[in-house]
Amino acid sequence: MEQNKEQTIDTTQMGMLFKSEFSDKQLEAYLNQGKIKASERPDNPPQILWVDDCTIATFGNFSASTGKAKSKKTFNISSIVAAALKNDRVLNYRACLPKGKDKIFYFDTEQSRYHCHNVLSRILRLAGLPTNKDCDRITFVGLREYTPSLRISLIDYALRKSKGYGLVIIDGLRDLMYDINNAKEATDVMTMLMAWTSKHNLHIHCVLHLNKNDNNTRGHIGTELENKAETVLVISKDKQNTNISEVRPMHMRDREFSSFAFSINEESMPVLEEGYHVTVVKSKDVPLTSLSEDIHQEILGEYFGSHVPPAKYTELVDTLRMVYAGKVYKRGTNAVKALVKRLMEKEVLTKDPDGYHYHDNFSTAEQV
Repeated sequence: MEQNKEQTIDTTQMGMLFKSEFSDKQLEAYLNQGKIKASERPDNPPQILWVDDCTIATFGNFSASTGKAKSKKTFNISSIVAAALKNDRVLNYRACLPKGKDKIFYFDTEQSRYHCHNVLSRILRLAGLPTNKDCDRITFVGLREYTPSLRISLIDYALRKSKGYGLVIIDGLRDLMYDINNAKEATDVMTMLMAWTSKHNLHIHCVLHLNKNDNNTRGHIGTELENKAETVLVISKDKQNTNISEVRPMHMRDREFSSFAFSINEESMPVLEEGYHVTVVKSKDVPLTSLSEDIHQEILGEYFGSHVPPAKYTELVDTLRMVYAGKVYKRGTNAVKALVKRLMEKEVLTKDPDGYHYHDNFSTAEQV
């Protein structure tokens, strides 16, 4: 009897460790909604966007285009949207939105009404549609003058009140946040994107800048985006001809497509650079977080296997910067900090009172 009493007390105490803001009835409903059953096979999500035969976008997921300032990211997005409007090919993008879900929302958080109108006109021209007549299949909304919280509310309201939309563009994901390095804000925005795509059965394509000093996506939101997006594309300027932009995959759930390039013609329209030799991405251009697990295992295993573990964070960052540079992966401090953050999240690196330690558990961790 005494043993049973102790067990009851322990159970009660454990139940008080976390106080939920939800009622038990709500939790039960959410739990049942999230159950995956072997007897209930979900339908395959419709594929809506490809490069060659490689799937870029499906319903129920989100993707992103990234690149540094003035890399022609918006021109790339215009081509994707135009392909979806005409259900055909533009540049190397091929799109097909299903009947009843063939409308497009385009939310721009950065540009003035004048420049937003220019983007809309470009999309219509690429799709072969008149530029002086409204198209009921695309709704373009400028959100530049609103606060991040109001922008999120407006997007949520538009998706709840509108029917028939299959593709949503958010040109300026960073502007849905007050602080791109705030972990809670980043998680909340990612959760919102996943909820929108799932609840409304559509695809969201976002635009996010890369850091100025390296090739990593900006802030905590960039890390979350790389972890959860179906596809992440990188748009970069050609080093010899700045009128040419290259498009290559950074992360894809499907197999990767062959990179391609486009330029801007005299009419300010993107055109495919046929036969263009796309620059091979050298090791110095690849973000540390995008290196293969084998490379990280070799570098980290070699160093931590023969050295005293760094005791302080700054020592760890400086050490890894030198170690990776010695293996031809020379990067700036911010790039190394982003790698450390990712390795800590995956528990490949851990910290205790004796310092930082390496654990060769890549096989059980998600891709770094």
